[in-house]
Amino acid sequence: MQRTRRTARLNLGNPSRTERVTALGAECAIKMENITKRFGKVTANNAINLELHEGEILSLLGENGSGKTTLMNMLSGIYFPDEGQIYIHGEPVTIASPKDAFEHGIGMIHQHFKLVDLFTATENIVLGLKEPGKLDLAASSKKVREICDRYGFDIDPDMKIYDMSVSQKQTVEIVKVLYRGADILILDEPTAVLTPQETDKLFQIMRNMKADGKSLIIITHKLHEVLEISDRVTILRKGMYVGTVETKDATEQSLTEMMMGEKVTLNIKRTEPKNTELRIDVKNLSVKNHEGKLVLDNINFTANSGEILGIAGISGCGQKELLESIAGLQQTVKGSSILYKSKDGEESQLVGKSPKEIRKLGVALSFVPEDRLGMGLVGNMDIIDNMMLRSYKGGHTAFLERKAPKDLANAIIKDLEVVTPSAETPVRRLSGGNVQKVLVGREIASNPTVLMVAYPVRGLDVNSSYLIYDLLNKQKEHGTSVIFVGEDLDVLIELCDRIMVMNSGKVTGIVDGRTAKKDEIGILMTKNTDVEGKA
Repeated sequence: MQRTRRTARLNLGNPSRTERVTALGAECAIKMENITKRFGKVTANNAINLELHEGEILSLLGENGSGKTTLMNMLSGIYFPDEGQIYIHGEPVTIASPKDAFEHGIGMIHQHFKLVDLFTATENIVLGLKEPGKLDLAASSKKVREICDRYGFDIDPDMKIYDMSVSQKQTVEIVKVLYRGADILILDEPTAVLTPQETDKLFQIMRNMKADGKSLIIITHKLHEVLEISDRVTILRKGMYVGTVETKDATEQSLTEMMMGEKVTLNIKRTEPKNTELRIDVKNLSVKNHEGKLVLDNINFTANSGEILGIAGISGCGQKELLESIAGLQQTVKGSSILYKSKDGEESQLVGKSPKEIRKLGVALSFVPEDRLGMGLVGNMDIIDNMMLRSYKGGHTAFLERKAPKDLANAIIKDLEVVTPSAETPVRRLSGGNVQKVLVGREIASNPTVLMVAYPVRGLDVNSSYLIYDLLNKQKEHGTSVIFVGEDLDVLIELCDRIMVMNSGKVTGIVDGRTAKKDEIGILMTKNTDVEGKA
């Protein structure tokens, strides 16, 4: 009924389709004019102009902290603009809440899902809806299936959220806005936690929605995805509008230069390993989950000082459990061995040690999860206090000295170009990418002998990603043993000295990063035979 009322409102006494096309040059689903948003002294968006045509996919591109998510949050009703006007199908509108946005057919799918784990997909989709009469879950489930069949979604409406993969949870969020009648969809970093196969499937679904007349905005940092899926690209820089280009006329290089405002070399520097020594020797490592199923099955490998060991594999194949085992966060099966060898040649068995004891040895884990604030950072605390949580060890009283963590916080802000008003800003107020910089920067600043990083550039723009790659190379040059879990095979091949490939909790091969080919790694990612060896 909501959608019917909206359509009727648009058609009665309003400009015809032809008139709107004439007025705007091309029919606009959305037009944002001179949109400005301030947070105190910080101007997040400064007189931004943006157009989304009907039946197109528009990519919104910019560095971390450039104002992309803020702009879309105003379109979805989370924030209200201080200045400017929003038009929907040529009509000026006021969007003061998410409810207003839904009434205008706008739905936003955020990076962090807003789902109740104990509820089914259907229950989450209808949650909060005010429908006449008694709620009919069977009828709602049928409608959900119809939407899924129409666009190619693959979810069971009756499945509990806690049983779902990340991609399935994302699907529920998309179906939720479609169920509510959305014609305009905003997707914030939709592929950040998806495998290449899941990304391909999502893109096909997006094309299906476009063919059905839906208009989509995708916020992303992955330039190759921008070129693959979008019709046009709008670029923001430091809260200001740079320009909009046709995707067919763009390249990764040209988009990067528009984002950065200068020429950027898109090459990862890789130095040769020097004076390598054994740091981690893993033998017969096995881990079971709470159901008793092996999630790591007889893992064998070594990690050396002065090198970067990459770990490749489809998401969920055991990378997370592997790093957590080394960090002391997983209970291993009897017979597992994780031997740590210090710079002085002293050997320590990590199995059975607490995470605190392992950290004292110099083994650091920097894991960037789906929820960036869920692993080691406290959202309500400022950057300084978050530095104090792990990196500052000198205080012995309840009244801790803040100078050292403050200096560290300011150094990370400067070196990693964290966009923030100050080091006293609560972490939850930063963009997702800037939160990530703080997390990774803090772990690197602890000067570990073994540094484990998982998805350290997830959701980061090109410039920020290359800053992280440079930091990892510097750690390598200082003699640190770096273990790098990544999603992008091109990056793994360019950055890593060796690449260990995993599938279904097993090692399927270890290859030389300098000679490895993407198709070779891809085959190993789907191989089921356990292979022991060293490149």
